[in-house]
Amino acid sequence: MFESLPGFRDFYPDDCARRNYLFRVWSQTALRAGFLEYDIPTLEPLELLTTKSGPEIVSQLFNFTDKGGREVALRPELTPSLARMVGTHANALKRPIKWFNIAENFRYEKPQKGRTRSHYQFNCDIFGESGPGADAELMATCIESLRALGLGEGEFILRLSDRGLWMEYLALLGISDDRALAVLGVVDKLERLEREEAIALLKATLGEAAADFLGQVETLIGLRNLDELNAFFTQSVFDGKDREPLQKRLEAFGELIARLEALDVASYVRIDFGIVRGLAYYTGFVFEVFELSSRGTTGRALAGGGRYDHLVGKLGYPELPAVGFGMGDVTMMDLLMKKKRIPALAQNPDIYAVFGDDEPMHVAMRDVARLRRIGLNVQYSLKSLGFGKQFKLAGQSGATLALIYGSDEIASGLVRVKDPRSGKEATILSGGLEGQIQEILAEGIHFPEEGVSH
Repeated sequence: MFESLPGFRDFYPDDCARRNYLFRVWSQTALRAGFLEYDIPTLEPLELLTTKSGPEIVSQLFNFTDKGGREVALRPELTPSLARMVGTHANALKRPIKWFNIAENFRYEKPQKGRTRSHYQFNCDIFGESGPGADAELMATCIESLRALGLGEGEFILRLSDRGLWMEYLALLGISDDRALAVLGVVDKLERLEREEAIALLKATLGEAAADFLGQVETLIGLRNLDELNAFFTQSVFDGKDREPLQKRLEAFGELIARLEALDVASYVRIDFGIVRGLAYYTGFVFEVFELSSRGTTGRALAGGGRYDHLVGKLGYPELPAVGFGMGDVTMMDLLMKKKRIPALAQNPDIYAVFGDDEPMHVAMRDVARLRRIGLNVQYSLKSLGFGKQFKLAGQSGATLALIYGSDEIASGLVRVKDPRSGKEATILSGGLEGQIQEILAEGIHFPEEGVSH
């Protein structure tokens, strides 16, 4: 007796139907927004992943030495592979490069609720466009994918921040480079820390100024609109300092908000500088999407992303601006199931063929093949059974129609059509069967008690 490995999932047909529904909505949303689908190898050089995320990521990977002596790993995410692909052919690709993918990723982590060792992720990315238009397009696509899944206002929120503005703010305070990243690492954890814990962590970088700095940060995190942000950054503490870079970031923020309003998604967006995204490669606007409870409090994260303008260059290719997001299937499916937002996913056949032995069977098989070739789901018993048992199977299958082939019908060039639910039936000519069946399925024809429908 065997079981699946810890953190890996089996998808039985009903599970697979729900998963495929999710993938279908994701794909349709991306395609409508002009994204093109791509794919990448499951196995990648280990160095590609450590170059992007640092050597500490190795503990989270399924990595090994292959038979050619190469250090490789199952992909934990798509972004480094995507950056490699785009960087390799950047000069030949039409800008902006708008690509999407839905792929399985692997991480060697402790399995827990909402986190597995294998999960599928929906990724959308835009390369070659540095302005806020790309950020707005990407955030709107993320929001629209959730709306297409039946989620509305009050059920999720996109919390928006700006790493660029954070860095300019810290630079005005004399905090830059590694010190700035260390401070942002603490800010990223503030929601999970007691205030005294946060001050203790900030003291490692800021010394005795940690408490005063945290007070300023708490004020900044509480701001919710551009007017409040502008007022915050005109404080006297910044007098005499070069505010031009910071002002440019505020102007870009204003353009982003205006575009989100024009795309009719601004009501799903909340400015929130408590979001900084822990990964050091983010360079500009960043965001995370969270489930909202009925009380308006945030629940689990559903998606996240932001601008990462230096990753392609970091991998050894020419610099190329980029912005992207990822959305995982595990938490998304948990939410949809909890809210009962998965529609009925009928996998019932359109047609169930019922037939006798010998000639009726051969005629029926020929018609089964014809109907399948025009896209209909047609089933029949693989065993030789009597008509009564076949009718029972037809009813259990949930088929819309049953086609009945008996010796009398075959001799007359007819096929009997029956509605398994109502029991009403009629006969139709076997010639031109495909068109007649499509008409019945499309128009919901009412069967007469007897006679021939042409």
